[in-house]
Amino acid sequence: MIKSFLISISFSTLLFSAQQIVLVVADDFNASKAKLSCFEGKKQICKDIEVNLGKNGLGWGIGIQNIAHAADEPAKHEGDKKAPAGIFQLSESFGYSSRKPSKLPYLYADENLICVDDSNSPFYNQIIEATGSEKSFEHMRRKDNQYKYGIVVAHNPHAKAQRGSCIFMHIQKRPHHPTVGCTSMKEEDLKKIIDWLDREKNPILIQVPKKYLKEVVKLYPALKLQ
Repeated sequence: MIKSFLISISFSTLLFSAQQIVLVVADDFNASKAKLSCFEGKKQICKDIEVNLGKNGLGWGIGIQNIAHAADEPAKHEGDKKAPAGIFQLSESFGYSSRKPSKLPYLYADENLICVDDSNSPFYNQIIEATGSEKSFEHMRRKDNQYKYGIVVAHNPHAKAQRGSCIFMHIQKRPHHPTVGCTSMKEEDLKKIIDWLDREKNPILIQVPKKYLKEVVKLYPALKLQ
């Protein structure tokens, strides 16, 4: 039996019910670095954590709600080495320990756990136990320990073909090293965020170029941004 974890969101969870917000702000769409801050209600939990984005910057992704933007700005596609911009549910944590480390649903990354990035597969953008028939995927238990701890970003929740898959927050390869589409950071920073996140508080990731901060505040007026 294939055990499948759809990278999805619950539309019964209202956009504005998020009590925990991870905010990642880049200088522009071409930036491969950004700053991360955490908020719970009106309280700022952390700020100015350095993170790495995609090698080719950002592209608008598919998440909980679109942020109004210009039609000629880049969109996220499979293999473009862009991290998704937008608003996304943080749906699960994952890691190499068999012990659940957070208040999020937890996926134990054993040697058979994979994420499918083949748009033609019925399991596109899903985390599954490998059967051996998958054509294109990535292992969730990497030898380089970048996935020792991680968070699933529910980008492209309905698995629209070629719009991007397998987006995570994970441990950086090394300082200032870009990703192929995820958001990475120091291990100690990631662990603190995972320890803080709570499924009951509907955590989300907002990831945008800084010129869209005003639009973000319109959606989430409780955010007190300096």
